[in-house]
Amino acid sequence: MDMLSGILMVVVMIAIFYFMLIRPENKRKKQAQEMRDSLAVGDEITTIGGIVGTICAVKANSIVIETGADRVRLEMMKWSVSSKGVQVSEDEKTSDNQKAADAKKKK
Repeated sequence: MDMLSGILMVVVMIAIFYFMLIRPENKRKKQAQEMRDSLAVGDEITTIGGIVGTICAVKANSIVIETGADRVRLEMMKWSVSSKGVQVSEDEKTSDNQKAADAKKKK
């Protein structure tokens, strides 16, 4: 009986570990891979290094992006793409919220 409860505890701990840590991480990896596979010309992206640009060419394992008004082109590996769209920092969110509040007060 004592050995059975010990084995049961280990099985329960492994199940909790799987559902709380391993499964969500695998789900995030799958979503990130699907996003990287769906990259297309014209998409705005942010890389893991913080570079923001627009995709101008898609290759098998890499992409070419244009950054800014100076139209600098960079070739990067697809795995370096963090997200589609431009990410907004907390400072910019606060600034935008403050501008909106100021505009409401003026009306």
